[in-house]
Amino acid sequence: MQAVAPSACPECGSERLCKDGLRYLADGSQIQRWLCVGCGYRFSYPGNRKSYNLSGNKNKRQICAILQEAKNLTSAAETKTVAGEIEGKQQDAKGLVVRFMAWLEKEGYSKVSNYPNNLKTLVRLGANLLDPESVKEVIGKHEVKNGTKLQYVHAYSAFLKMLGKPWNPPRYKQEEGLPYIPDEADLDALISACRSRRMAAFLQCLKETFADPGEVLKLRWIDVSGNVITINQPVKGHLPRRIEVSNKLVAMLNSLPKTSQRIFPTSYQTMFACFDKMRRRAAELQKNPRLLSVQLRSFRHWGGTMLAYYTNGNVLTVKARLGHKRVENTMKYIGAINFKDDEFEVATATTDEEIKKLGAAGFVKYDERRIGETAISYYRRPKRFSKYE
Repeated sequence: MQAVAPSACPECGSERLCKDGLRYLADGSQIQRWLCVGCGYRFSYPGNRKSYNLSGNKNKRQICAILQEAKNLTSAAETKTVAGEIEGKQQDAKGLVVRFMAWLEKEGYSKVSNYPNNLKTLVRLGANLLDPESVKEVIGKHEVKNGTKLQYVHAYSAFLKMLGKPWNPPRYKQEEGLPYIPDEADLDALISACRSRRMAAFLQCLKETFADPGEVLKLRWIDVSGNVITINQPVKGHLPRRIEVSNKLVAMLNSLPKTSQRIFPTSYQTMFACFDKMRRRAAELQKNPRLLSVQLRSFRHWGGTMLAYYTNGNVLTVKARLGHKRVENTMKYIGAINFKDDEFEVATATTDEEIKKLGAAGFVKYDERRIGETAISYYRRPKRFSKYE
C-alpha cells in the first residue's frame, strides 16, 4: 500500500517534506512518518497519533545560543565597563601627576626630582593616589630595597602636601652597604662587547668621568669642548664639575650622529635595558659570571675606589672629582678595599724612561734597593686598576 503524502507541514506549512521511516502500531498496522526539512517537525500521516517535534530541540539550541550570546555580551559589557573604569582611573592619576609636576616647579623643587616617576610607579603597581592606605599597602608589598621604598614615601608625602591631606607614613630605614667594585678588566670587557657605538661611548664616558649615569645621559654636545667634558646638570647631591678625558673617548663621541642637543637622547630605563641584554650576552660568551654583577653605577664606584687608592685616601681630592656635596658620601670609598700582596702587579725600573712608563701606567713606587752601582726601584699597582687617568 502506497503511503499518501501530506500536502504541507502542519507546523510551518512548508511543502519540503521527506519520509522518516514507519511507525508500527499494536494492531500490526503501520503509519508513514514524515519530516519537515524546513522546521524539523516530525509527524505521522495519516492518523497523526503521535508526533515528534525536532524543532523543539532546535529551538532549545537556538535559545541556548541566544542565552550564551547574551552572556558573552554581558561579560563583554562588564569587561568594557571595568576597562573603562581602569582607564578612567589611569587618566585621573595622570592628571594628578601632571598637577603634581606643576606644583613641584612652583614650590622650587629640583627639576631633576624623581618624585613624579615614583608616583607613576605606584600607579602602575595599582595604588590609588587618593587613598593613603592603598599606597602604604602597595609600597609594603613591592619587592625593592627599603631605600627605594623610602623614596616612594617621600614622593607621596610631597603629593599629599600639595593636596593638603595628612597621613601616617610607614617607617623605612636606608640600608647601609658597600658597593660592588669590579675589576677594570671586566669594565673593558663590557665596553668591547658592545655592538652599538652609542652604548660603547656611553660606558667609556662612565669609566673616564666617574659620573652618575643620569649625569652622562644629560650631557649635551655643547658640554664637550676639546678634551674637557662639563657636567652642567648634576643629579641630586652632586656638584657641577669639569673633567678631562682621553682622545679615545672624544673620538668615540664624535663618531655618534648629532641628531639631538643631547649626546645620548634616550631614557635611563631604555639604556639600562640595552645594557642588561648586552651584559648577559657578554657573560655567556666570555664565561665570566662576574659581568652580571656590574651595574651602570659600578663604573663610578670603581673610579672612586681607584682615586682613593692613588691619592692615599685624600678625601678632598676624591670628593672634588666625584662631585659630592657632602664628605660623608665620599668616605665610603676611603679604605673600601684592603689589597693583599697577591692582588698587585709588580715591576722594576732602573732608568728614567722605565720609571716614566711605569708611572704613566699607574704603578706606584714602594721600595728601592741598590745592587752594586745600580739602583733598582720597585713599583706596583693593584690588579683591579690598570691605569690612572
